[in-house]
Amino acid sequence: MEGRLNRKSVTSLTLGILSLIIPYIGLILGIIGVVFSAKSLNELDQSNQQGRGLAISGKVCSIVGICLQALLIILLILGFVSYFMVGGVEEGVIK
Repeated sequence: MEGRLNRKSVTSLTLGILSLIIPYIGLILGIIGVVFSAKSLNELDQSNQQGRGLAISGKVCSIVGICLQALLIILLILGFVSYFMVGGVEEGVIK
């Protein structure tokens, strides 16, 4: 009988996919997904469980999700800064 499926690897894949889909909160989900995948890979090295591919996929999706969410937040901040630096709002009147 082969080992059982590691639940942390499934959780890491789920969090990784959600980090790609959900804006802004995806950054936090991606970080949690990386932590779960690291713990899952450590458990898989010490046990006879299955799910190494899920853990690796979860780690990749989480890292890509973190990068995309960080880029989204940086672009949002740059957009706000450029809007107010150019003078988009002046004395309560929008130009």
